[in-house]
Amino acid sequence: MSLYRDDAVVLRTYKLGEADRVVVLLCRDTGKVRAVAKGVRRTKSKFGSRLEPGSQVQVQLHEGRGELDLITQAETIVARPRLRDDMSRVAHAAALLEVVDLVAPDRERVSRRYDMLVGALGVVEERDPPLLPAAFYLKLLSAEGVAPEFRECVVCGEVDAEVGFAVEAGGVRCRPCGGGRAISDEALAVCRAVLGGGLAVVLDLPDGDVTREVDALATAVVEAHLERRLRSVRVLHAT
Repeated sequence: MSLYRDDAVVLRTYKLGEADRVVVLLCRDTGKVRAVAKGVRRTKSKFGSRLEPGSQVQVQLHEGRGELDLITQAETIVARPRLRDDMSRVAHAAALLEVVDLVAPDRERVSRRYDMLVGALGVVEERDPPLLPAAFYLKLLSAEGVAPEFRECVVCGEVDAEVGFAVEAGGVRCRPCGGGRAISDEALAVCRAVLGGGLAVVLDLPDGDVTREVDALATAVVEAHLERRLRSVRVLHAT
């Protein structure tokens, strides 16, 4: 087995046997990796709390013969304790981690995903803006090359027509072309800003009707792309 090191964010963990856990990592250079942390559930584990979801760590791993590698060392890069102490931050971080876990194929080396996730978790830790998960969904889809279209009708290309959002069509659609779910001018402007370089302004918006509309729309878009519901959304809307 070969030995390698990488920087990583813990996406999720699940139990393996009586004392071990499988840790799903998004690594900067290796991509998404599933690895066993032996003895991590024991009180005297050498890993301590370093392998909790949302933790940013430097790991040393042995490459396994099957799907699971073996974690031999883990050192904290950024602990981000507020992601576990504040319920709003817990919910927002879970939303980011779940969608990245579902989007990223195993061992696909796309460092942009890692950088985006690290940056977003840092914003949640520092400020926790209400639109962060929705904005992240849209930016992640854009980075994956499947961004929804908010500027022109996806059928005829009309720019200034009255439009609705058609999830199944991947963007806005004017009324003559079939329309879609109602979308306010304010929400449409926010979505355009997220994908058009205005993210900083968007993240300063307070919680309200517009932010909730954008959140619902972005969630619908990413769930349609993934073809599944996000478990973290139920937690997010309960906080």
